[in-house]
Amino acid sequence: MSYQAGNYDVIVIGAGHAGCEAALAAARMGCETLLLTINLDMVAFMPCNPSVGGPAKGHVVREIDALGGEMGRNIDKTFIQMRMLNTGKGPAVHALRAQADKFSYQHVMKETIEKTDKLTLRQGMAEDLIVEDGACVGVVTKTGAEYRAKTVVLTTGTYLRGKVIMGELMYESGPNNQQPSIKLSESLKNLGLQLVRFKTGTPPRVHGETIDFSKTEIQPGDANPKYFSYETEYMLHSQTQLPCWLTYTSEETHRIINDNLHRAPMFSGAIEGTGPRYCPSIEDKIVRFADKPKHQIFLEPEGRNTKEYYVQGLSTSMPEDVQLDILRSIPGLERVEMMRTGYAIEYDAVVPTQLWPSLETKIVPGLFTAGQINGTSGYEEAAGQGVMAGINAARKAQGLDPVVIDRSKGYIGVMIDDLVTKGTNEPYRLLTSRAEYRLLLRHDNADLRLTPLGYEIGLITEERHKKFLDKKDRVEKEIERLKETKFRPDEAVQAMLAECGSAPLQNTVDGVTLLRRPEVSYANLESLYPSSIDLTDEMKEQVEIQIKYTGYIEKQLLQVERLEKMEKKKIPETIDYDIVHGLATEAKQKLNKIRPLSIGQASRISGVTPADLSILLVHLEHYNRVTAARGS
Repeated sequence: MSYQAGNYDVIVIGAGHAGCEAALAAARMGCETLLLTINLDMVAFMPCNPSVGGPAKGHVVREIDALGGEMGRNIDKTFIQMRMLNTGKGPAVHALRAQADKFSYQHVMKETIEKTDKLTLRQGMAEDLIVEDGACVGVVTKTGAEYRAKTVVLTTGTYLRGKVIMGELMYESGPNNQQPSIKLSESLKNLGLQLVRFKTGTPPRVHGETIDFSKTEIQPGDANPKYFSYETEYMLHSQTQLPCWLTYTSEETHRIINDNLHRAPMFSGAIEGTGPRYCPSIEDKIVRFADKPKHQIFLEPEGRNTKEYYVQGLSTSMPEDVQLDILRSIPGLERVEMMRTGYAIEYDAVVPTQLWPSLETKIVPGLFTAGQINGTSGYEEAAGQGVMAGINAARKAQGLDPVVIDRSKGYIGVMIDDLVTKGTNEPYRLLTSRAEYRLLLRHDNADLRLTPLGYEIGLITEERHKKFLDKKDRVEKEIERLKETKFRPDEAVQAMLAECGSAPLQNTVDGVTLLRRPEVSYANLESLYPSSIDLTDEMKEQVEIQIKYTGYIEKQLLQVERLEKMEKKKIPETIDYDIVHGLATEAKQKLNKIRPLSIGQASRISGVTPADLSILLVHLEHYNRVTAARGS
């Protein structure tokens, strides 16, 4: 027996990393929002690695922050270690990674949600969606509470028909022995949504006092850590960073795993779901890379007030006794005590090609999905989708058009376009190689790319926007100053160049020309001709990158211009691909399934050839002429 429990503009189901961002975005945009979660103690929980960021993922966290999301601010408040990765390479692949105090991360995020106006956090298990006139208008919980809204966002993570697998042991469960969500899967199927079965896993956790760190290599944080959020003030961190530790598997590790493969669920056929290729289990690595004598294992603290260590690189679904044998075969872990066993978890996911680029489902208007339910892996990928689903659910509730980030504007745009256009046959992970314009999508310039959009949609405050415009103005003025500053082949300049290992000047050049030399840094020029403009280190970095890489950046911008022309050629939703003469059968099937919104999107669909696009363009010209004639 159900009862009326409340009316909202937006309902978000699930309070993981996607759900938190979706609910906060919707509420901050002025929508009365309900965030519904199975367990209030699991808000923003990290069921797997206690970290945020890394290649591509760190870029996404910066983009979430540039849009006005919360993940960057939250990890800046709760990190126990911060490192900038890939510093020996170009700026396009620099990536910030933080070790989180996972318990503090949860508590601070929950507190933020509880203090946010227009946002109600409530415990309850959603079991059925309310659909009227074909549109989703609410949800019914296990206790019969009926909540209604203009839009609903599903961010169910790995809870949908979740099943934990550990050796011969299998049982229904969400992550970390939480209740799974069973009936909601059936509700989605009944609405006509196609689901797939995916798998992910997690390694064991061990007691830090039983690790012999003398046999491992220390991995400290950066002496002067940078931060994810553009709002975090740059200062020396008040608390000591905690180190991680590096060790390796041994010959004995590999022998134990090979001797017990018959007990490994992924080889015995017990696991039905498809796992992530880029984060394989240790047993999968040993089989696939049999020629490698050892694999890296990182020991990562889970927080300041716990002795638990996460064993990164040892994800497994082996039986418990085998897991302990594996652990004790690794240098430094010979006497280790296991506090939690690793496990695999299977769950239902929605086939993401059933979504519009706004993350609204095509067959149920008003229903949005974000996070692992869309076939992705990772907290950052989930949060990136969450903030966009929250924005678009709020805009739909307010009668506004959806917001879609182009591939050339953000990794979030790359990820969503990949999902809705190409789909995925395994848990999707963002990689820098997935972005064709990665020189434009750098860690350092996320605010320049996305803060204007965040301000336009109401997630960036007036004060923050003014600071952003001030930063942009100072960077531009400093570049102009360097264009006008002349460096002559005098004694001071030649000495500076010699110290840098750069060739001496033959003629007078401007600062921009000189800074384009690979060996010369902005600091070198500043030592000779200091700027009167007050610049932060972040601004100086931006000046240097924009000048040094201007040629490459301009080439990519020309490619973006060509892409934009294709994106501007819109395809009407009413077009019938079956009557387009000359289209290949595969192209018709794929185009009918994906329903691309533009020629640009159609060009990225697997199975749609350049010849199909040419035929489609001719048909569109005819279609538009006929439509225009009818209208006149």
